[in-house]
Amino acid sequence: MQDAANKGLDDRQVKFGCVQPGETSGTFGDALRKLADQATYLYVNEGRYWYSTQPSVNRMAEERAERFHPEDVTEEIRCRLLEEAKQRGDFSKVHPCPASYNEVVDEPEAKLVILGPDYLHSAKDTDSPTRQLAAEILNRGSAGRNCGNMLVFLAADKTRFGDLDKAVRLYLAWKSIDNEKVSLDLTPFQANQVDQKKTGSDQAVKGRIPETYVWLLVPGQKRPESGQAFPNVEWQEMRLQGQEALAERASKKLKNEELLITSMAGTRLHLEINQIPLWRGNHVGVKQLVDDFAKYIYLPRVKNAQVILDAIQDGVARLTWKQDTFAYADSYDKAASRYRGLEAGRRATVQLNSDSVVVKPEVASQQIERESAVTSAAAIESVSGDAAGATETVMGGDGTTTTRAGFAKMLALRRFHGSATLNSTRLSRDADVIATSVVQHLTGLLDAKVKITIEIEAELPSGAPESVVRTVTENCRTLKFDSQGFEET
Repeated sequence: MQDAANKGLDDRQVKFGCVQPGETSGTFGDALRKLADQATYLYVNEGRYWYSTQPSVNRMAEERAERFHPEDVTEEIRCRLLEEAKQRGDFSKVHPCPASYNEVVDEPEAKLVILGPDYLHSAKDTDSPTRQLAAEILNRGSAGRNCGNMLVFLAADKTRFGDLDKAVRLYLAWKSIDNEKVSLDLTPFQANQVDQKKTGSDQAVKGRIPETYVWLLVPGQKRPESGQAFPNVEWQEMRLQGQEALAERASKKLKNEELLITSMAGTRLHLEINQIPLWRGNHVGVKQLVDDFAKYIYLPRVKNAQVILDAIQDGVARLTWKQDTFAYADSYDKAASRYRGLEAGRRATVQLNSDSVVVKPEVASQQIERESAVTSAAAIESVSGDAAGATETVMGGDGTTTTRAGFAKMLALRRFHGSATLNSTRLSRDADVIATSVVQHLTGLLDAKVKITIEIEAELPSGAPESVVRTVTENCRTLKFDSQGFEET
């Protein structure tokens, strides 16, 4: 069969010669494939099998795989993890195989630490070397870490590591044979077989890595009670699934469990500030707030400082800031006991520096009312005392300028009314535009009382079914409409 045009027998012929009545042919297919991987003189190509007097490269690869030193295997895995670290998912940084805690930077950005192949973990290891290394990195030895709430850890499963080790050894074996093609005097068929086996073993290693690195170790802590010492760190273990990149799987799992936050509403930030509380007097510095979320493990873990800045911006811009969120100021003038650049109820540009502060809503409201009253009184006095200065410009309470006569006229405008017809198919969009373009400006004025009434008129040429009448009437009653009802024409 070795000298024939088409060498060997195809797998169907082999199975046909082996299978007995009542037996499953698939059993012989599995045995044939296993024999082709391990036999010294059995060859296979395109589904055809034959024996030769020359040893098979499969056996050569098996023998070489067994001779590789464990350090060679771990070094190859480290190289693979370095490649994995290039895909960060929702983490700002990924640290693969740190040798010590000094290699993990202490910055206010969420980081994934992938522990090296020397540190394996299982569900039963409550005080394993893996857990000890994670704790050492978290605590930065005995020095302490300023951004401990920015770290999570990923470790390999102790049970599945054996499969990864075997796959890496086979890949290294085929790689070494590929590098020695010329010196081994391989036939064209054997050279082609080496190429295929090397590619296949490389893909096997890539598949084994996400199957092995499945343990996500997340540090946490209970909220400290007033006057009590900080509780001990509690480790939460989660098992990952899937074939995505390691960081992508980890960040997806953490986001689903709300253990990594990539965006935060201003109301949520206000809640977290009040619960601890994080206020330093009547305000808290923006930089201090970012540092708090990066340091204290009992606070939510955010991706980076921008999440906090966006949350502050969202909270300041809300029309309900007095009840639900806070205000923002560029700085606090301690000598004058006032906030410079105080903003509330509209979009503000939030700066991350040592001066900018988040202000308690009741304190900010008092300053805004006090300064608006002073500004209005001064403007009225100036207008009434100097009619000849009608063309002179004066500064309004919101920082804009106008003429004295114009300012006096502005103060006389004390009511506003308006009506608009909305598209019933785009009600939500049109109402939102009106709210941001008109209502927001009116409610931001001092002592403004804005009343909004919705009027619905519907002509029903075909009449209204009883079910619709019942549903609409009940909903209007639940929503406490001032008046409602169907009429006959």
